[in-house]
Amino acid sequence: MPDPNPIRDPRSAALRFVLLVGVMSFFADFTYEGARSILGPYLALLGASGAAVGAVAGLGELAGYGLRIVSGRLADRTRQFWPITIFGYVVQMAAVPALALAPGWPVASALLVAERAGRATRNPPRDVMLSHAGRQMGGYGWAFGLHEALDQFGALCGPLVIAFLLARPGAIAGYGTLAPAGGSQGGDASYRLAFAILLVPALATLALLAAARLLYPRPQEMEAHPPGGSPHSSAAGLPRAFWIYLAGAALVGAGYADFALVAFHFAKTSSVTGSWVPVSYAIAMGVGGLGSLWFGRLFDRHGLRVLIPLTLLSAFFAPLVFFGGFGMALAGMAVWGLGMGVHESIVPAAVAPMVPAERRASAFGLFSAAYGVAWFLGSALIGFLYDHSLVATVAACVALEVAAIPFIVVAARWSHTAAADLQKPQ
Repeated sequence: MPDPNPIRDPRSAALRFVLLVGVMSFFADFTYEGARSILGPYLALLGASGAAVGAVAGLGELAGYGLRIVSGRLADRTRQFWPITIFGYVVQMAAVPALALAPGWPVASALLVAERAGRATRNPPRDVMLSHAGRQMGGYGWAFGLHEALDQFGALCGPLVIAFLLARPGAIAGYGTLAPAGGSQGGDASYRLAFAILLVPALATLALLAAARLLYPRPQEMEAHPPGGSPHSSAAGLPRAFWIYLAGAALVGAGYADFALVAFHFAKTSSVTGSWVPVSYAIAMGVGGLGSLWFGRLFDRHGLRVLIPLTLLSAFFAPLVFFGGFGMALAGMAVWGLGMGVHESIVPAAVAPMVPAERRASAFGLFSAAYGVAWFLGSALIGFLYDHSLVATVAACVALEVAAIPFIVVAARWSHTAAADLQKPQ
C-alpha cells in the first residue's frame, strides 16, 4: 500500500536532509575530535606508555569499525535505522564528557573505546539514510562529500577550541612534557575542564538528532525507487570490486598512525608543543574537509581512480610527521588529514552503487569491520615499532600505503561493471 504522505520534492528534501545531518555531524565531530586531539598527551599524563597508547588507539578503532558489521546487519534485518542511529549517538556523546571524571588511563581508555563503539553503532544506518539522499542529489560522491565536509569542519573547530583553552596562561602546568609511567604530574585539571566543556556540543548533537528524526522519519522515500523487500531475497554475493576495494582500503587503514600516537610523538620530541598539538589536528581536519568536497565531485565523474594519486600522496605523511621539525610536522598532518577525510567520504560513496539497496547497511558494516581490524593491527604494529625504531615505524607506514595502490587500480576497473549489473532488470 503506498505511503499516504510521500515526500513531494525529493531533490530538495535530500539536500536539506544532508545539510541537517551534516550540521549534526559538525557538532558531533566538534565533540569527539576535540577530545581526540588531546587524548594522546592526556593518556601519557595519566601514565600510559607509547605501546599502550598505540594499542588503545588501535583497539578504539577496532571497536569503531569492527562493530559496524553488527549494527549494519541489525539495521538491514530490522529496518530500524533511526533507533539504532540514535542509540549510537547517545553512547558516543555521553562517553566524551565522562573523560573529565576518569581517575586513570585505564578508565580513560575504556571511555575512548566506548566512544568509538557508539560511532560504530550509528554509522552504517546513518550512511544508508544518506545514500537515499545521494540518489536524488546527482551523485553519491557529492552527498557524502558535502556531509563529510561539514563533519570535518566540526573536527577543525573542536580542536581549535581545545587549543584555545589550553593556551590560556597557566592552563596546564608542564603541558607538552610527558609524565613518568604510573602517574600524572598534577597538570590534568585543564584537560578535565576541556572534556567537561565538550558536553555543550554533545547536547547540541542530540538536539539536532531529535529534529532530524522528527522531520525525516522515512528517508528512504527520497529515493526515486525506494528499496523494498527482504534483505535476504538476493542470494548473490557481493561483487569482486567490493572485495578488491576492501583489501586496498584495509592496507590504507593499517598504514595510518593514529593521531593519539602522533600526538604522543609530538609531546615526547617537542617537535610540536603546547596548544599547537590540537591545532595540528585541526589543520588535518580542515584539509580533510576541503578535500572531501573536491574529491567527492571528482569521484562522481571519474570513480575510484581518484584514490590512486591520493594514496600515493598520503604515503608521505609518516616521514613528514615523524622525521620533521615543526613546519614539516604540520605539513605531514595536512597530508594525513587529506587522506583520512577523503577515504572517509569515498568509502560509502563507492560501496553504495556496488551493492543492492537492501544490503547497503550490511555492506557498509562489513567493509568497515575489515577496515577496523586492519587499523587495529596496523596501529598495534606501529606503536610497537615506535618504541623500538622510528625508521622502522616510518617504513611500515609507507610500505602499507603503497601496497594498497594495485588493489585500488583493479577495483576502479571492476567497480563500473558492478554498478552496471545492479541496473540490469532482475
